[in-house]
Amino acid sequence: MANAEHSGRPAEALGTTAADGTRARLRAARLALWLLAAVLAVRQVAVVLTTPSGERLTALETWVGPEGVLHVSGSLYDSTRFTGTPFSGLVLKPLTRPAEQALGWGWTFGTLLLVVALGLIAARALPQPVGRRTAILAGPVAISLLMLSLPVRNTLWLGQTSIIPVLLVLLGCFVTRGRRVSGVLIGVAAALQPTLLLFAPLLWFTDRRRTAAATGVTFAAATALAWAAMPHDSHTYWVHHLAGTGLGGPADDLANQSLHGALLRLGLQGPLEIGLFLLLGAAVVTLALRRAVRYAHDGQLLLAVAVTGCAAIVVAPTAWQHQLLWVLLTAVGRAGRRARDRLVWPVAVILVMTLPAKMMLPNMAFLYPLRDNVVLLAALAAATALPFLSRSSPYFHTPVPTPYAPPVPARFAFVPLLPFLRRVLIRPNLLLELLLIRVTYAAYAKVRLAATGGSNSAGRDRAEEHGQQILDLERLLHLDIEHAVNHAVVKIGWLREFFDFYYTSFHFVVPLAVLGLLYWRRPVDYRWARASLGFATLLALVGFWLYPLAPPRLMPDLGIIDTVHGVQDFSQPDYGTLTHLTNQYAAMPSLHFGWSLWCGLVIAIIAPSMWMKALGLLHPLFTAAAIVATGNHWVLDAAGGAVVVGAGFGLTYLLQGPRARTVVAAAELSSEPSAPVKDRTGSQ
Repeated sequence: MANAEHSGRPAEALGTTAADGTRARLRAARLALWLLAAVLAVRQVAVVLTTPSGERLTALETWVGPEGVLHVSGSLYDSTRFTGTPFSGLVLKPLTRPAEQALGWGWTFGTLLLVVALGLIAARALPQPVGRRTAILAGPVAISLLMLSLPVRNTLWLGQTSIIPVLLVLLGCFVTRGRRVSGVLIGVAAALQPTLLLFAPLLWFTDRRRTAAATGVTFAAATALAWAAMPHDSHTYWVHHLAGTGLGGPADDLANQSLHGALLRLGLQGPLEIGLFLLLGAAVVTLALRRAVRYAHDGQLLLAVAVTGCAAIVVAPTAWQHQLLWVLLTAVGRAGRRARDRLVWPVAVILVMTLPAKMMLPNMAFLYPLRDNVVLLAALAAATALPFLSRSSPYFHTPVPTPYAPPVPARFAFVPLLPFLRRVLIRPNLLLELLLIRVTYAAYAKVRLAATGGSNSAGRDRAEEHGQQILDLERLLHLDIEHAVNHAVVKIGWLREFFDFYYTSFHFVVPLAVLGLLYWRRPVDYRWARASLGFATLLALVGFWLYPLAPPRLMPDLGIIDTVHGVQDFSQPDYGTLTHLTNQYAAMPSLHFGWSLWCGLVIAIIAPSMWMKALGLLHPLFTAAAIVATGNHWVLDAAGGAVVVGAGFGLTYLLQGPRARTVVAAAELSSEPSAPVKDRTGSQ
């Protein structure tokens, strides 16, 4: 035993066991991510192939279908449906017949393989050195993000070729070894998308001059070949349409996320717009290339390539949605010195590239210029403004750490605390928080809208049946006060107006105000309160989906007067099931009451004064009276709201433990009784 103790073998065995456990977890995570990537790929392919032939692969049909432009003996651009370069038409014309025969399966699976290759190359191109975890997980993560991105989904759906130029550039920069071969690949990509010729100066200024020269020569040769074979089409594309402007749709269409399209949408036209576009485009190209060269010399070549691609998006006459993949590649850049800021840019890029712009920003008129150009703004930020860290920065690998509260054991041994839900002692990044809150609410609204129980007519019948069940239960419990309260309030004008105003105005204002105050004044409590609200809302969505319920105002023959929405027309079969804004049958549980109860409890727990606590608890009481008096909820809906809010607080406690402020106070009380708690918990 003595020899064993002094030899260190038990420690070695322990270290080996820990390393084996880490490797096993990484292998499991890698397998799970590959399965996720496979599921996403199968889903995208299934969506395309199960769609009727007249509605899918419309761009490919436009090119190679029975009446496609590649069959036409005249100009490719007679119908303005073909948006590619003349070189694209020259390459695709010989492939017309086999492409037509394999339209659908072959093209879709071929595009899928290109996406997989693109993801693997991007994963291998991460700046070295990379950790073992990153090396193992980067491939499936990259492929999954590509499958979710709007450019790839549009490419698969429309049958576009926009994956090919991006793949050619990455092959030329990261895979091929010969400089001339690299230049040829990038030159072909530029012949397919002319603004990618910006990669030639990037190569030149990063001491790859032979590759840059080969790029320029290949582009010129391919374009000249197309001009010689199709002079009329080349003149149409390069001269009449100014490098494709106006082909495939109006240049001011929202789908055109180039600077030219944005200026047109702002109302600028003619020589003023062209001059401003050229001036701003030159500034963007200059700044982007300087930044890209700096990142390339810093060993971040993938980021340099992505920045250059973003500049190509900005200065292109037309940059349609399926051509915007370069923005997603900028997620590899690291911005922010603090750990809490490090995820802002990657999360913003992923959301912008995977979700519609309407989910990014609210539907407000003054935000339309931002919402209509959200991808362009992301490309502009990546190309010219975002301060990506250099690898020589001490914060590149080790950002300023986030302070956490001392760990505490779970109250119940069978509920392990989740390690990634540790209690943070500072407020989260505001931009990331606002973005996630907006996207989460947009997703909540979509799920709530979709929870109709099938068709509109079936959903209405089921909701009314559930409404009768609730009414019968309330009668059994002697809680059926909705009709009496509703008619009593209607007779008193000022009281009716008060409850109508309270119902329509305070539902969102008060929770947002509470969250805002907590974020600014009590950041530790903000995270705890936000988590409990999120859990409650998620549970409520489950209730909306499983139990669609007609509120009293939508129950025929009940005699409830809808004081907020006006007289109901029950003769319309689909009335009340859905509107463009909300699902009228998402009544159980009542989040009107649930969110107000959450506000009241948070204020009662955190407020320093008794009058503040009492005022906070009045809000759920007034809300309960308002939802019943206006005919929008049953009494039991409020009870359901209370249940999900209580469950939200309970889940937060079980998964995270006590509030961080309580934990820190207890720790300091036991170790440093005189140390002030407020400085530790309220600091930024």
